[in-house]
Amino acid sequence: MKPIQANIKHLRALRKLSQERFADELNWTRSVVGSYEEGRSEPPIDRLIDLSNFFNIPIDILVKNDLRKAKDTSFIEVGNKRVLFPVTVNEDNEDLIEIIPTKASAGYLSGYDDPEYIEQLQKIKLPFLPTGTHRAFPIKGDSMLPVKDGAFIVAKFLEDIRDIKNGRTYIILTKDDGLVYKRIYVPEGDTTSLLLSSDNKSYQPYLIARDTVLEIWEFTCCINTQEYDEKELKLSSIMTMFQELKVELESIKQL
Repeated sequence: MKPIQANIKHLRALRKLSQERFADELNWTRSVVGSYEEGRSEPPIDRLIDLSNFFNIPIDILVKNDLRKAKDTSFIEVGNKRVLFPVTVNEDNEDLIEIIPTKASAGYLSGYDDPEYIEQLQKIKLPFLPTGTHRAFPIKGDSMLPVKDGAFIVAKFLEDIRDIKNGRTYIILTKDDGLVYKRIYVPEGDTTSLLLSSDNKSYQPYLIARDTVLEIWEFTCCINTQEYDEKELKLSSIMTMFQELKVELESIKQL
């Protein structure tokens, strides 16, 4: 069975609609709904558009992703559409932190909204973090000194770009640049751009268009790993360091 067929049944169930009621909402017949959910046929493009409009979810997410693990809270509003935001929890329904390993960070741009990509990431729980959804991102290079190459930034997901605090640091995912860690400034009177600045003044600040931003994560803390031997910095070792807190944990001033 293809994802779209399982997704129709799952999303209908999330809305607590019977097949008959769902069919009425879309001006379809109940037998059409049944044929899609049972995998006997596939919806043509006009009915994919109906589904996209009804659930307010882009067609590509409906078609490409298996949404059966998703709840209504797994979607966030971006513009006038909802997009999938995979969140993993433990057996106590507590949010877990996904660790984006250095070698996998280049693939985050294509996998950030894919539940299967997020599912395969290693996960930990850091009880000292404030409420909210957090992920740990690897830092490359020296553009944000004193945060050094090899450190991890633990950051909290920011749902609304309008909540950016001028001059604070964020992990930003953009269509053009992938993942970057920068200090963000909101140009006065400019509602279409953001100014990204490095703390290392050897790097020049630059503007990006707001509509290229896919995700923003607000800095929570920095976990430095420089004191460890390179051989120790395998993902499994980093996870152990996180869990046992045998790393230097420091807050970076946001001034």
